[in-house]
Amino acid sequence: MVLQAHLPDHHINTDSKDVIRLATAIVGTLSALALGLLIASAKTSYDNADSELRSSAARVVLLDRVMAHYGPETDEARSQLRKLVEKRLTQGWTAATADAMSNNSEGEFQDIEAVQTTLRALQPKTDSQRQIQARALEVSGVVAEGHWLFVETADEGLPWAFLAVLVLWLALLFATFGLQAPTNATVVCILVVCALSVAGAIFLIMEMANPYHGIIQISANPLRSALARLGQP
Repeated sequence: MVLQAHLPDHHINTDSKDVIRLATAIVGTLSALALGLLIASAKTSYDNADSELRSSAARVVLLDRVMAHYGPETDEARSQLRKLVEKRLTQGWTAATADAMSNNSEGEFQDIEAVQTTLRALQPKTDSQRQIQARALEVSGVVAEGHWLFVETADEGLPWAFLAVLVLWLALLFATFGLQAPTNATVVCILVVCALSVAGAIFLIMEMANPYHGIIQISANPLRSALARLGQP
């Protein structure tokens, strides 16, 4: 809008504005497509992370019940499993991610391996116990796979180059809006509200693309529910 007052009249006459609108339509279409794809991708990432957490919580409970059927020899392994879930809940997603990605930290993600080591050390005395031991190792392997999947995907987020290009397109759009708009308070307020709305959409996309930390996080209620069921006879 400030630039508009300093441009020669032939730069913002009707013919010039028609060309600007045509160019803006192309950028606007690209921006709308990019925003739609990003929203869909971020929502998919968020839903997948939520589903993985619920599945992991269910497998932890299943593993605990399988070990309970083996006998009192698995008490140590069950205690290790409970401590794993407690640590996950106490630290939160951000701290858990930092531990997992640290080169110097063993991290909670090796705790499930300690459970597996304890299970392998068992000496089953009956065929039933051998079957239960095999089943427990199978389930614990799936749980370990889920933990390491979390490590690999926790810091993915959005590509910054793609996000920078999108912000550039949107800034260009609003610059052309201001170049053609009359300078009055109503127009300024509408443009500010629209800019904040688009910025809010990008903020939501970035938050959902990082479901383990930030303001919009997946709920830890499945883990809390699993923790309440662990250790029962």
